[in-house]
Amino acid sequence: WNEAESNVYADGNPYIGPDAVLKGVFERIGKDYESFMLDSIQLHDMSNNQVLATLRYKAKLKKNGASYNAQVAHLWTLEDGKVIGFQQFVDTKKLADALKK
Repeated sequence: WNEAESNVYADGNPYIGPDAVLKGVFERIGKDYESFMLDSIQLHDMSNNQVLATLRYKAKLKKNGASYNAQVAHLWTLEDGKVIGFQQFVDTKKLADALKK
């Protein structure tokens, strides 16, 4: 599991295993955000057991109330029906700007 380069949560890349993803990404999102929604999700089948998800993050930070609406892509790699790889692509400047407000 890899968060986008320059994302604050990329400090643990690569996250290996579900516990690492839960603690390193999702628990931190829960602490940092008042709301964090995935919106307008579209799935695109690709070759080599990959799926591309295009979507938007609609989020509001707890610390300063800043909100953003960011365009995102998630590249998932599967093997035997299980996720074996994840790469996030997002406008990390938009996220960083919200943190600085």
